[in-house]
Amino acid sequence: MKKGINQWCFPPGTPLSKVLRTSSAAGFDTIELNLYAPGGVGLTMDTTPEDAKALGRLVRSYGLTISSLSTEMLGKYPLSSPDKETRSLGVESVRKQIELALELEVDTILVVPGRIEENVSYEEVWERSTMALQPLIDDIAGTPLSIAIENVWNQFLWSPLEMARYIDQFESEHVGAYFDVGNTLAFGRPEHWIRTLGSRIRKIHVKDFRTKVGNYHGFVPLLSGDVDWLNVRLALSDIGYRDSLTAELEPYASFPDQLIFDTSRHLDVILGKNPY
Repeated sequence: MKKGINQWCFPPGTPLSKVLRTSSAAGFDTIELNLYAPGGVGLTMDTTPEDAKALGRLVRSYGLTISSLSTEMLGKYPLSSPDKETRSLGVESVRKQIELALELEVDTILVVPGRIEENVSYEEVWERSTMALQPLIDDIAGTPLSIAIENVWNQFLWSPLEMARYIDQFESEHVGAYFDVGNTLAFGRPEHWIRTLGSRIRKIHVKDFRTKVGNYHGFVPLLSGDVDWLNVRLALSDIGYRDSLTAELEPYASFPDQLIFDTSRHLDVILGKNPY
């Protein structure tokens, strides 16, 4: 498996050259870039195909590959919104992910399908996100690209069986799971999710979580929470997963570069390598 780092592990606004230089120096193999609104650092809704190609060359110049693309846009414009215009803007952000991923020869984009809200029911999230995603899935037929659905704290897809059912309804090899290890620990065991989702898993996010805290503040750096990493690694071996483990962590408040080097060493431990 490859060691990956998400761009969000760096403080907001960090120049992309610094993100890449530090990730390379810390020993990462691959990076997950994020799609931002216009004015963001790196890929944005205004990025042209030519810009994307130049960015790809920059990434490769640091000895890195791009594992996947995620986005902040679906937080602002969820596919489950009751407002048609908001949903449309969400769809356009996924289309932009697809466009850029194909230019960059990236095989996976991360998609959060929606979220439960006071005025948005579980059934509505399912139905609206399904309707929004189906044309996009049809658009990538014949390409090597996958749309990977992530399990997040959105009160949706609470179990691996539900997540498998949601993915399977599309009947497409271009839809899979972006499994986040730390996000499951508040209400399940990640190794169980991994075995249930099996070959549906396209990519994996890693972070740790302290169950006694039980809220957002319970997310902590790798090896400092309650994830049973030995059993996670065994489950990944059982399903034959050989792709990237991408860290998605909050930057340290002080000396943020140190998070990147610490995380690289922690991933060595999780992967069974001796970092010493």
